[in-house]
Amino acid sequence: MSFKRQIIAASALALVSALAGAQTIRIANQGDALSLDPHSLNESLQLSVTQNVYETLTGHNKDLSLAPLLATSWKQTSPTVWRFELRKGVQFHDGTPFTADDVLFSFARASGEGSDMNSYTNDIKEVRKVNDHAIDIETKAPFPILPDVLSNVAIMSKKWCEANNATKPVDRRKGIENTASFKANGTGPFRVRERQPDVRTTFVRNANYWGKIEGNVQEVIFSKIGNPSTRVAALLSGEVDVMEPVPVQDVARVNASPNAKVIVGPEMRTIFLGMDQKRDELQYSSVKGKNPFKDKRVRQAFYQSIDIEGIKRTVMRGASRPTGLMVGPGINGWTEAQDKRLPYDPEAAKKLLAEAGYPQGFEVSLNCPNDRYVNDAQICQAVAAGLAKINVKVNLVVETKGTYFPKILRRDTSFYMLGWTPSTYDAHNAINALMATPDPSGTGQFNLGSYSNPKVDALTKQILSETDKAKRDAMIKEVFTIHADDIGHLPLHQQSLAWGVSKKVTLTQLADNYMFFKWMSVKGD
Repeated sequence: MSFKRQIIAASALALVSALAGAQTIRIANQGDALSLDPHSLNESLQLSVTQNVYETLTGHNKDLSLAPLLATSWKQTSPTVWRFELRKGVQFHDGTPFTADDVLFSFARASGEGSDMNSYTNDIKEVRKVNDHAIDIETKAPFPILPDVLSNVAIMSKKWCEANNATKPVDRRKGIENTASFKANGTGPFRVRERQPDVRTTFVRNANYWGKIEGNVQEVIFSKIGNPSTRVAALLSGEVDVMEPVPVQDVARVNASPNAKVIVGPEMRTIFLGMDQKRDELQYSSVKGKNPFKDKRVRQAFYQSIDIEGIKRTVMRGASRPTGLMVGPGINGWTEAQDKRLPYDPEAAKKLLAEAGYPQGFEVSLNCPNDRYVNDAQICQAVAAGLAKINVKVNLVVETKGTYFPKILRRDTSFYMLGWTPSTYDAHNAINALMATPDPSGTGQFNLGSYSNPKVDALTKQILSETDKAKRDAMIKEVFTIHADDIGHLPLHQQSLAWGVSKKVTLTQLADNYMFFKWMSVKGD
């Protein structure tokens, strides 16, 4: 064989070897990330996807304990000032070095106009540059869980955002898009190769990643398959390697297949219903001139019309945990003793409606997604059936999350479904985002019905700063008691995770439902 042919043969062999080693995992979800902008939507699927590309100062290990990411260490230098040492030698995907300037820019962007992440930054007074690889964060009051909170604020390249006219986040409420909607430039273990919104996004391994990538995956193809049956069929046929959620009725069938299994675990997300308690006249209702949801008796009647055990049995096939609180097990501040629901009692609910002046009931619209939570539309149908028994006619408005979230985030709703996972694994996150009175700083950002109680607001601030765990937990308990007595929201349940996974694939399932590509591996044939 000539020297030239040897070179060609060696090159061909190297190419074959490279292709053989190039591991691809195909993931299917019922919905898509609505944007690649990490500050545009505070929704767990969105953040699960973008946190493979963009990184935060702090992150989490597989056991959900706090871990260093772009910050290597942190300490308090005074009761309200934290010093963060930044990781050196990190590059964004375009080769630009990561420095403190990117952190200052990202915190300003995340707390500014159009951001959906400012509930994580609303207690920060100032972010200051110490040097290229150190920053100080000053908070408005002592904030002992600040490092946990920062695990949600993604760091973007100042230079890239300025060059691409993406200095402000994509505002999902207004439908405004920019370059950051479709392109990404993070420091994470994977970078975006191709983006087809609502169809497919392809990620490839970042060869210049600063850290260790535990898994062997070189490429991840993330697709939307909205139809549950089609999604299951794709897993069973080998068309996809990972899919979620597996419909509860299909878990046994997937587990009986030769090629796939279902990984089931508890999820920290709480599913609940919210009500507009602010407007003087309810927008989408037959009641004119007033807002029935301002009356606690009406809110309680709605609560007691919900047959949550029936929903667990028939809709969720047992894969849910009914709850009386806005947080569940695994969240600091939750206690089993407090987690009690009001009884399902349609007759009591009718009496409450009559006492409130609605003996014949009324009509109201319920906004609900059909591709975000497990059996979300079916849950809303069951709620509507329960309300019909107390003479409340529900006009069910079901739509894809692509149009659903912008609508309810504009507070263009009277009655809505939402799910919430406290991403800090602490009750203050849910209290601050869901129960505190909304204000321009980001407090109450996802309190979309504007429930308001001054005592809850005062306690929210006290919980933020309290360093004594016993005192802090007592304050959290008091907030939950007040909120439950007010019927501030209608908690439903914590859903279970059900990921369909090829037997060739190993991965890590986290209780917050984040799916990290860096912990995925696939066996060869």
